[in-house]
Amino acid sequence: MTSPQAPSPSHPLTSYGWNADLAAAFADHQAAGLQPARVVRVDRGHATAVTTTGTVRATTDQRAAPPCTGDWAALRPGPTPELAAVLPRRTAITRASAGARSHAQALAANVDTVAIAVSLAGRAAPGLVERLLALAWESGARPVIVLTKADLATTDPADTLAETADLAPGVDVLLTSTATGEGLDTLTAVLTGTVVLLGASGAGKSSLGNALLGADLLATGHVRDQDGRGRHTTVHRELLPLPTGGVLIDTPGLRSVGLQDTGDGIEQVFAEITQLARHCRFADCAHQSEPDCAVLAAVEDGALPERRLVSYRKLLRESAWAASRDDARLRARRTAERKAITRHLRATYEHRKPQI
Repeated sequence: MTSPQAPSPSHPLTSYGWNADLAAAFADHQAAGLQPARVVRVDRGHATAVTTTGTVRATTDQRAAPPCTGDWAALRPGPTPELAAVLPRRTAITRASAGARSHAQALAANVDTVAIAVSLAGRAAPGLVERLLALAWESGARPVIVLTKADLATTDPADTLAETADLAPGVDVLLTSTATGEGLDTLTAVLTGTVVLLGASGAGKSSLGNALLGADLLATGHVRDQDGRGRHTTVHRELLPLPTGGVLIDTPGLRSVGLQDTGDGIEQVFAEITQLARHCRFADCAHQSEPDCAVLAAVEDGALPERRLVSYRKLLRESAWAASRDDARLRARRTAERKAITRHLRATYEHRKPQI
């Protein structure tokens, strides 16, 4: 991921991530009289966006792909502000939507750090952690796993920390508790830029977000006595500035995490399998029943847990199926986006031409 250039400290949107790269990308829109804005929330065909003059509620073009929280956009000011175009996304958290007509759904854009919340008030599901890691790696952002509710842990937190670290090679895994403050200083130090919170319902994302924000700005639910789990409370993705710098995007709990063409992300999640595969006899080894397969040999001698290989195969199949199904639809959508941007710019320039 390319690091953005240093921002201008005098720009009103610097605290939201505005920088020299964005200014360069926005030059044509600025010449057309449009204003830069960052989307902080999207709902019902409208977007709430922060601009150089404050926060506005703007309409969105229903003919183009919808914006998502974290997007940078070109705003046409006026009595009814409109998001005329969305700037190219530097990174994006994208999953396959639920249902038979699944399609790519952007959860957050221009993200630098993905904080994956995993509650210790119950058993952490390895498969869900692996899926969320695949989404994070594929986006181009840096994942961090945050083990929450350490004060309510049902098993030894140190054991869960070690087990989770085994699932996430190259990823920081931190133990935290918003009730006691454990680990929050360390977490604050490793979160940079635009941070998105991902996790299942009741994982403690909103409580964690409030701790990072230094105020109770996100709604939280009560903890159930029987299992120590919180209730799902976040219903919108929302972007808020952090007091230590950067911004935070809180997201609703994910009941399903469908993968959408995340092959590269999966390879990073299962880095040990990727390394082993280099020693297989065949370069295209599928690690099923091929002779001299280093991956299968590692499973047989106990060096690689069989569960990891089963999960790896499953996620690759799911990702490949979604990619093949969505390829034509994705090309059509991108073409529509480009045409919409060109159409808006042409209309804007025509409107600004001097009348003879």
